[in-house]
Amino acid sequence: MRNLRKGMAFAAVLAASTAIGTPSIAEDKVTLLVNTVQIFGTIDPAKINDYTEYMAAVNLYDGLTTVNSAGQIVPQLAESWSVSDDNKTYTFKLKPGATFQDGSPVEAKDVVYSMQRLLSINEGPAYLFEDLIAPDNVKAIDGQTVEIGLNRVYSPFLSNTPLILVVNSDLVAGQNDGEWGETYLADNSAGAGPYGLEGWTRGAQMMMSRYVDYHGGWPKQKPIDELRFVVTRDEATIKALAQKGELGMSSQYQGVETYEAISKLPNYKIISADTATGFYLKLNNQLPPTDDVHIRRAIAYAMDYETIRDVIFPGGQLNGPLAPVFADAYLDSLPAPEYNMEKAKAEVAKSKYAGQQPIKISHGYVAKTAFEEEIGLLFKSALESIGFEVDLQPEPWNRITELATTIETSPNATQVFYGPTYPSPDSVFYVQYHSNAKGTWASMEWVLSDEIDALIDESRSTTDPAKQNELYKAIQQKLYDMQSDVFLLTQKRRAAANKCLHGYAWVPMQSWDTDFSRYWWNCDE
Repeated sequence: MRNLRKGMAFAAVLAASTAIGTPSIAEDKVTLLVNTVQIFGTIDPAKINDYTEYMAAVNLYDGLTTVNSAGQIVPQLAESWSVSDDNKTYTFKLKPGATFQDGSPVEAKDVVYSMQRLLSINEGPAYLFEDLIAPDNVKAIDGQTVEIGLNRVYSPFLSNTPLILVVNSDLVAGQNDGEWGETYLADNSAGAGPYGLEGWTRGAQMMMSRYVDYHGGWPKQKPIDELRFVVTRDEATIKALAQKGELGMSSQYQGVETYEAISKLPNYKIISADTATGFYLKLNNQLPPTDDVHIRRAIAYAMDYETIRDVIFPGGQLNGPLAPVFADAYLDSLPAPEYNMEKAKAEVAKSKYAGQQPIKISHGYVAKTAFEEEIGLLFKSALESIGFEVDLQPEPWNRITELATTIETSPNATQVFYGPTYPSPDSVFYVQYHSNAKGTWASMEWVLSDEIDALIDESRSTTDPAKQNELYKAIQQKLYDMQSDVFLLTQKRRAAANKCLHGYAWVPMQSWDTDFSRYWWNCDE
């Protein structure tokens, strides 16, 4: 009940706020109001699954490592590490003096507990480790040293270690909530991250406060003392918050008109960065009629890419499954996607569904998201002009994740943004296209190809970067040839932000660019 009461108090404060500039509270603390368009489903670090949940996790918890803006794995709770000659044993030395938010020290036993908890619950990031690490192979060598043994060589392992988010094992043990404290950690934070949970009204808002003794330190400039996340898809509300000066930072999923309107306000700017996030039409490769490659190619030819990426949702060109940000692994020989209705009709004629018009097809997208609605209408208009009957299916995001669990309930085409959940091309390929990843929102293509699986598995077991990159290029060519998706665009990360907010840098890992310990407030710059 403690969190619910705090959440209700927070709602009252938010409703009463009329301050110009960032809302301020006692002792000259800086409070940043941040918009998200998607609910926080969980804050349990063993269960996080999407961009808002990762946004909560990166502020509430720290991992063994983290990622910088260059995509490099850098120390966080681990100050150093070593790898055995056979590339199967990783030894981490913990950073002296790091503490949890209750002041207790971070110790090796906490890492062991957190890793074993993740493997036991087997949700969220566990898919990265479940068949790679046996619980008994995570060991505390001494109070500050952890050893993790792998079952096999797995070259991207270090890129996964930011997701080994460390939980305060003694705090959880004191809650009388079973071995893994799932009820407690569903509503409370127990991390060593820069912020602690203060209030959460599910589906509406969340508040965090700064842990002053955070081991990572704080910017020399004024740090952000409180974070107030407000969940809304209503773009009129976001513009109104900006007009009052109350908006600290918007979601990255606003419409073009909203960004343009806020950019004209004197106290606001638009943050912009190229990213590794792709915007896909995920085509269900197993469900009629998109089980036919010619139907998939027809859909690809029927999309007006320039209108989508220049007008509806500005972004960069995406030629295949991997964004060009991963330069060494990127297959630059893939042609640009082509909008050509005559070729679309020709592909329909080659399909096993030719002559069966109208060909019924379903198209899913996130409800009440203006630009996705526009793309859905464009999709419907184009395909119905060449013999399809399109069923538009706008759904809340949590419903889309439910539909993604089976072939039969996944729509024929679904609009999905996917960015790497760890800084490696492996995240793009394994999470979306490997058969082991089936049944998630990220893998709504249902590729289920032994050939693709084998290439991904081989890329994960090689430690030679050149060979690995050649395998990544082969995977891209195969997925392109089978038209696994429609590759709409690469996302240009944009957010409206108060001009006093500084420190943003894009990071090639989902939501790690919203680690607000890296930001500061200065209205003089």
